[in-house]
Amino acid sequence: MKRPARSNATASLQHERHYFRYGCRFIIGLDEAGRGPLAGPVAAAAVALPLERTDLSRILRGLRDSKDMNAPQREAMSARIKDMALAWGIGHSSADDIDRIGIIGATKAAMQSALEQALSRTDRQPDCLFLDYMLWPERRDIPQASIVHGDRYSLSIAAASVLAKVWRDAQMVKLDARHSQYGFAQHKGYGTPSHLRALKQFGPCDAHRRSFQPVRAALSECPQ
Repeated sequence: MKRPARSNATASLQHERHYFRYGCRFIIGLDEAGRGPLAGPVAAAAVALPLERTDLSRILRGLRDSKDMNAPQREAMSARIKDMALAWGIGHSSADDIDRIGIIGATKAAMQSALEQALSRTDRQPDCLFLDYMLWPERRDIPQASIVHGDRYSLSIAAASVLAKVWRDAQMVKLDARHSQYGFAQHKGYGTPSHLRALKQFGPCDAHRRSFQPVRAALSECPQ
């Protein structure tokens, strides 16, 4: 399916409003950041917005897919989301976790941590989980909605995408301070040409995902 053109418009509340009409008052949007990079953790966030507020879209104007926002926009929006959310949480899985259980398993573990943290901030239980283009069979105890391009077409998922992205980017900046030769602060662990050159020159560090092919290739070239 062709990916829709990027837009500066605020993510929609259409899906939330539809479920709200059928009695879903406490909807938690979930999204992840960092499945594709060669280094660093994968992060996930869970966000429940106050859907009864008629000014929700106005207050969160500009909130959309985190990849369509620049870093200052994401950071400002992250603070706004936390201030007004009914509940929110952020979970993560390390590079070692990813190597041990795979990126899908590690992503779901991060989602579980994010959900548990969000629920620890409230005495309510979710009526539904909104997920970006996936289902979570391990949590079939909670009704779920899989929304294609959900980080663009659901404000709840977009909010989760921003929290996850901001948290993960901050971790990559911290890793850059420990391993400045790789440029983590710039490329956030993705397989850019500069990162691949550094990987070949210096070999992997403890933040690299050794189960990912380019890292495996670099390891094979390192002297034992």
